[in-house]
Amino acid sequence: MSESLENKHHWLEIFLKSIFSFVGVAILALGATLCKVGNIGLDPFTAVNIGISHKLNMSLGLYQLIANAFIMIFVILLDRKKIGIGTVINMVGAGFMIDWFSGLYSSIFHFEPSMLTSVVNGILGLLLFTLGTSLYMSTNLGVAPYDALAPIASTRLHIKYRFCRVAQDIGFMVAALFFGGPIGLATIIISFFAGPLITFWDKSLSDRLISGLVEFSKQPSGKSIGHGVTGAGRFTYGIVKKSYNQTLEIQEKLSQYTDLQLQLKQEQARQDFEDARKLVINSRKMYGMLKREEERRAKDDNSDGD
Repeated sequence: MSESLENKHHWLEIFLKSIFSFVGVAILALGATLCKVGNIGLDPFTAVNIGISHKLNMSLGLYQLIANAFIMIFVILLDRKKIGIGTVINMVGAGFMIDWFSGLYSSIFHFEPSMLTSVVNGILGLLLFTLGTSLYMSTNLGVAPYDALAPIASTRLHIKYRFCRVAQDIGFMVAALFFGGPIGLATIIISFFAGPLITFWDKSLSDRLISGLVEFSKQPSGKSIGHGVTGAGRFTYGIVKKSYNQTLEIQEKLSQYTDLQLQLKQEQARQDFEDARKLVINSRKMYGMLKREEERRAKDDNSDGD
């Protein structure tokens, strides 16, 4: 394959992943909107932004963009490798999309919220929020500025990631309470127990879609699209336990690995590949031995028959 063709496929992959990331952020924003109108709370960062934006009589989209831009200055100075196209899509799009979806919801549904509608909105909101998070992070095109804070602090302060993340989420929860932001059950679930749902979406949908997208970018064709759609439809339900630990792992994945973690993951992948290669070699040897034994017995049977 020529270098120009490789570059073409690379940029096609980036373009498709960017669209994929945009769709993920849109679904995430829709989920956040349903949690908001259901009065069950939001993630700590969005909650504190809503509280402050209301006090300043400013739209959530505009204030969250300003807050993200301020945080991103520090991220660029401390670890610019975490910044990518996905970062821009998230920091610019999420807040404005929540504003837009909130207006659309109000224009369509005019009834007073009840316990039933809160429960329905909350469940759908959490499902869509975790789905959007899974789709957005699976593109690996950069992280949201908020999600870059904990790993940077962990590296700079030599403190475990989980402690930095917990302190960060709790700090923003307290700030949201102080500024009157929407803190509720969803805030706790998103901060500490969303891991199984995100893992479920990763394994059943997002990873498959990204794999199909990468393959399509290498060989664009209608047949590739058909295979991708078929593969995406073959998932079954299964929620993974160990909620809190998995949530921290997912949050760390959102923040991308540090250089040391990346080296360890590469070494682990190399070892897994080596083990798999040895297994294939041994399996072939075993198959050859069994095949030769089968042929020997067949010859013995023929000679006895003669």
